[in-house]
Amino acid sequence: MDTFKDQNLNVISLALKEREAEILSPVATLSNTGMRRVHDARLEEGYRQTFSVDVDRILHSRAYTRYIDKTQVFYLIHHDHITHRVLHVQLVSKIARSIGRYLGLNEDLIEAIALGHDIGHTPFGHDGERFLSELCRASGIGDFHHNVQSVQFLDRVERKGKGWNLCLQTLDGILCHDGEVHNQILKPERNKTFEMLENEMVLKKENPLPQLMPMTLEGCVVRMADTISYIGRDIEDAIRLNMIKRSDLPKESVDVLGNTNGTIVYHLVTDVINTSFQNTYIAFSQKISEALKRLKDFNLERIYMNPKIKKETDTIKTLFGILFEKYLDDIENENRSSVIFKGFLEDMSEDYIQNHCKEEIVRDFIAGMTDQYFLRQCPEDMRPEITSK
Repeated sequence: MDTFKDQNLNVISLALKEREAEILSPVATLSNTGMRRVHDARLEEGYRQTFSVDVDRILHSRAYTRYIDKTQVFYLIHHDHITHRVLHVQLVSKIARSIGRYLGLNEDLIEAIALGHDIGHTPFGHDGERFLSELCRASGIGDFHHNVQSVQFLDRVERKGKGWNLCLQTLDGILCHDGEVHNQILKPERNKTFEMLENEMVLKKENPLPQLMPMTLEGCVVRMADTISYIGRDIEDAIRLNMIKRSDLPKESVDVLGNTNGTIVYHLVTDVINTSFQNTYIAFSQKISEALKRLKDFNLERIYMNPKIKKETDTIKTLFGILFEKYLDDIENENRSSVIFKGFLEDMSEDYIQNHCKEEIVRDFIAGMTDQYFLRQCPEDMRPEITSK
């Protein structure tokens, strides 16, 4: 009976592969091209498609669970309707899969990249990323970038240092997602290898300026969808928190994209599909790209750099420094009662321990913290207050 079921599953699996080849675009990434660092015979013998397996592994990772208490933009604010990181990645996934469906791309690969792209984010969003980067740079381990750290978590930290053995195409899309950088057009740099992935991670830590380009169109779609998902959503959150008014939005952008998250997303998604259809690149039209750039500049000035959300920045920065030094001392002195031993290094693989210096171990531990866990590790008299809105 089991043999009969297995045969049926194999028939279905073969049919899915054939359907992919028939209905996907010639420039899409087929599931049977997925490359893993370590050969896994069980996956080849199984019926699940390659990138669908990556989706499952990311969803079941401990780092994915911690998305639920990771800052998107606004931190130390108690408000039930403000976007957190977990919602952001779901929005990126939905938007990117919608674009990918119309362009005939691999939706499983798109979903894997989208769900995993922000797993390396620190507590307290981009401010936390900047503070941790300063500490890492001063410690001689290079800059900290959440996209590099996302690969680090999924490939080298998860499963007690064994990693999830995800496909190169998935890890590459995660590494190269860089939604903060404005691009009108993205052309994939194909034929990458795991060695090239490693080199790009090292390069990014040494020099943050060079832009990394995904190796697949699916990766390019996620990168565009990252921007599409946050640009209007951040505006709605800022309006909800009385930081800006809808009438403040730049007229030149409003005339093209609208003034609500729904209309902004609709116009951006529609434009990407129309501009990219049957092409070997993913792009916005020039008119839409210029309107989006003006809106991103507005968000940077009026939202992300707004002093109203920076009141506790100096305190958070100080706390990052205190925890970084504390955990370095705990490792140096083998303080086994420390949470870095009990909550992170316990049962960690020998391979991870041997291949990471103490500064890198501290980096990984702090980067993986949720906002609330971070605060619980800080001196009680220094913890900033959380306000209700």
